[in-house]
Amino acid sequence: MVQPRRSNTREREVREPEEFEQKLIEIRRVTRVQKGGKRMRFRALVAIGDHKGRVGYGLGKGADVSQAIAKATTAAKKRVITIPLVRETIPHAVRLRYKAAVIYLKPAPKGTGIIAGGAIRQVLMVSGVANAVAKMLGSENKVNNVKLTIRALQQLKITLPKRPIHSEEGINENPNFQIPMSNKIQITNVQNHL
Repeated sequence: MVQPRRSNTREREVREPEEFEQKLIEIRRVTRVQKGGKRMRFRALVAIGDHKGRVGYGLGKGADVSQAIAKATTAAKKRVITIPLVRETIPHAVRLRYKAAVIYLKPAPKGTGIIAGGAIRQVLMVSGVANAVAKMLGSENKVNNVKLTIRALQQLKITLPKRPIHSEEGINENPNFQIPMSNKIQITNVQNHL
């Protein structure tokens, strides 16, 4: 009996699209000095986001680069926050300080893009903010700047406009508006008599 011929190409598994996009912000070799000598490991800083307002960051260490990235991604998934987006930008300006790092985040009109540098740009890109201006002052430490950016994004709130005054003709924005006497409704107390 003749067996069917095997093809050289393996059947490839179809991967599901991942929930978050991840950006590797920094990979660094770190060393611990012990009695027997130096122990080298790798530290990875990763930002994840879904481009719809959810973003997180993680820091992981491992014996090799891939292990450090995997640990950082797992840590980032545990720290996901949701930020409010208004027309693909942030709702208002924020100035925040964390240790020696200071950042400014400001909303920008559509078409501006992300005007930011370093780690702030990566975090804003994966979060879904398409238009913003950011300035990083003080420390250039990427870990502190990512932490600071996430804290600044956590402080964003959408403020609702004040409730408009209603009249018989519809919604009236002017609080000094007077309803003409002919249109006023008289309210009288009516008691039910049995």
